[in-house]
Amino acid sequence: MSEAAYRLMVDITAKIEILLFAVCMAAFFYPFMTGRKEQAKSRLKKVLIVFTVYAVMYFVNMTTSIYGWLCMLLALALLTAASGLLEMDRESALFLGVIFFCMKNLCVLAMRSVSYFSWNRLAQKTGNAEAVFRHAALNFIFITVLQMVLFAILLYIVRGLLRKKSMILHWKELCYLLLIPVTGILFVNIIFHVLVIANDGTTFQLYEQFPSFLGIVPITAALFYAGLVITILFYQKMTDLQDEKERYFVERQQVHAIQERMEEVEQFYDGIRRIKHEMKNHLTNIKGLARTGGYEDIGQYIDQMDESMNVFELTIQTGNPVMDVIVNDKQKSAARQGILFQSEFAYPESEGYHAYDLGVIVNNLLQNALEACEKMTGGKKYIYLSGRQKKKFYLINVTNSFEGELTFDTRTRLPLSTKEGELSLHGIGLSNVKREADKYMGDIDIRTKKNEFSVTVLLQERRRE
Repeated sequence: MSEAAYRLMVDITAKIEILLFAVCMAAFFYPFMTGRKEQAKSRLKKVLIVFTVYAVMYFVNMTTSIYGWLCMLLALALLTAASGLLEMDRESALFLGVIFFCMKNLCVLAMRSVSYFSWNRLAQKTGNAEAVFRHAALNFIFITVLQMVLFAILLYIVRGLLRKKSMILHWKELCYLLLIPVTGILFVNIIFHVLVIANDGTTFQLYEQFPSFLGIVPITAALFYAGLVITILFYQKMTDLQDEKERYFVERQQVHAIQERMEEVEQFYDGIRRIKHEMKNHLTNIKGLARTGGYEDIGQYIDQMDESMNVFELTIQTGNPVMDVIVNDKQKSAARQGILFQSEFAYPESEGYHAYDLGVIVNNLLQNALEACEKMTGGKKYIYLSGRQKKKFYLINVTNSFEGELTFDTRTRLPLSTKEGELSLHGIGLSNVKREADKYMGDIDIRTKKNEFSVTVLLQERRRE
């Protein structure tokens, strides 16, 4: 093989390598920027954006010979800026980009040791110049293929870890997660600068001066990768514990709320029993007033009885005592806050629904609606509740006014907070609703229109065993 043929082969292989890396980046980003119901055309547009960003940056690098680290920074900046088009938050786009380039650099660095070792083996068999270029070409192709295979495997493993749990990143968490990958990128760039050193016309290779680095460098790269994986796993474990803590808190609050509702029901029925017991005395008093001709006093006495009876009246009737207490309690809370509350909730006639499950759903939805209305600084505040049965399906809808903006998790499709920690319990409440809906092979649909938030829960009747 001639030198010109060798240079042409290296140039073509390098361009193919850029395209393969661009494909890998698009595949790495793909699960985190697409929804289950998204159209194929929209998905293709996002994939092409990621592919184009990487390919253009590194093809420019080949033609202008700018620094590789500058290409990486520009690609990260473009991906972060295009996060809106990718339907990702900026933190996630930056995090995925840094992870990608860290693993790429670590693989390239590890393959340098393999390349040096394999070339020394091939160099022993070289003869004339053509043989040298032929063996160099074989070694280059071998290392490129091995590098792409190793990189694809490592990238697939990390992508699988990240897909196991949706990660909601704020800047604090992002800095923590980027500590090891950024350090890995800096380490790789430092090693690249000392692998080959020219001094007074003499070239020194790190591996020639220190043969032990043939093993140290790839082992260090492997440790950086292991540290990256452990960091991700550790962060996911931390978020799992935090979620478990918040779920425990919410469930404890729900149990406390149910206990309060039970106490209210007991007080309600105790009041009815007292009134029933005192009714004989009331009738005796009314008869006495009637005999004495005190008809005006009788009217006042009856008005007092009406007021005492109204205390125990449930203004909203749903058809189920448990639901009556929950809905009326939320209606009273809304009234105290000046929120218009309307209900067209009819408890399902079928026995395929459990009152506790429906209570959890309605209680969470109404509590979220009350919290959203409380945060409004102006405008009309309202909550509308409906529940109706359609054959074997039951639909629960809560519509309420709200202010602000909502972002949605690309995996769960549930709204997330735009401010750290502000709507954590709100998100858990909707997660609890989703969990209850799953029991009935149902689903939850969330829609926003201007300053109106609407949640519809679809439940399917369960067979009674």
